[in-house]
Amino acid sequence: MRDTRESRLLLVLLIAIAFALITVDIRGGEESPVDGARQAAATVFGPVENGVAAAVDPIGNAIGAVRDSGERHSRIAELERENATLKARLGSDDRNRSRVRELDSMLKKAGAGQYGIKAAEVIAIGAAQGFSWTVTIDAGSDDGIKRDMTVLNGDGLVGRVTTVGPGTATVLLASDPDFTVGTRMEKTDELGFATGQGDRPLLVQLLNGKARVKPGDRLVTFGSQSGKPFVPGVPVGEIVRVDPSRGGLTRNVFVRPYVGFTKLDIVGVVVQAPRSNPRDMVLPARPTPSPTVTVTVTPSAGAGEQNDARNQNENDAQATPRPTASGRSDEQDG
Repeated sequence: MRDTRESRLLLVLLIAIAFALITVDIRGGEESPVDGARQAAATVFGPVENGVAAAVDPIGNAIGAVRDSGERHSRIAELERENATLKARLGSDDRNRSRVRELDSMLKKAGAGQYGIKAAEVIAIGAAQGFSWTVTIDAGSDDGIKRDMTVLNGDGLVGRVTTVGPGTATVLLASDPDFTVGTRMEKTDELGFATGQGDRPLLVQLLNGKARVKPGDRLVTFGSQSGKPFVPGVPVGEIVRVDPSRGGLTRNVFVRPYVGFTKLDIVGVVVQAPRSNPRDMVLPARPTPSPTVTVTVTPSAGAGEQNDARNQNENDAQATPRPTASGRSDEQDG
């Protein structure tokens, strides 16, 4: 009888251990540190685990969600601290005040799109990696930068990361002829592909040859799977010219980019994609047209008109019959 009680106690203890292992490992997958123990427990207590796993799965999901939320919050807080440090380092003279404004504008863009960004400074330009339109930034793998991350600034899309070193990275600019990004039209959602043309406007090939577009229409990035190499919703530019439609399958438009590629200074690398597509929320607000003031001038009589009126009065006076000494008019004497 005593042996039976001990056996039952051992069985209960083992089941409790299996329950604990399942709870800890339920979100771990193949990389779990207790994967071997989990497999052994599953072999011995497979039927028991099936029921327990179903019971604790919602618990595991909730724990994972809280953990992911905490990690995301910590990462964003860390990025905010790094950006604040850079902002303080920029100083307070006229040039650096301008750079602070650039950083503020970029952070507002990132906030509107819910992008997690790592701020960096452009420290070199040129064809170090064989590209004609590239810049080097002072952030690299030690800062969490990876290949094929989106780069933006306070105006819009700058480019994408192509090579990464420990403390620096090379960015291929959107103006480079080898650069291509998927685009989406504001409001109409017409899709296309933008290609760099150096110092000329971007060439965008719309997939709909009958798309109704006009100068002034704006485009944003369409986005890539998992946010690489491009996150969605980053402002690209606005149309300045539309090629006539010739009934083809596609249609070409030319887009003036928002970013001035020859005067880059502070940029941001998107190290964390937004959870949802920001759509058109990151585009700048359209300027409100100022009211047109119309001035109506009432013409006044000039000096010439006054002289004409005076001469007319004199003529009328001469035409009036004048009385003679006898009291009769000249006409009567005639």
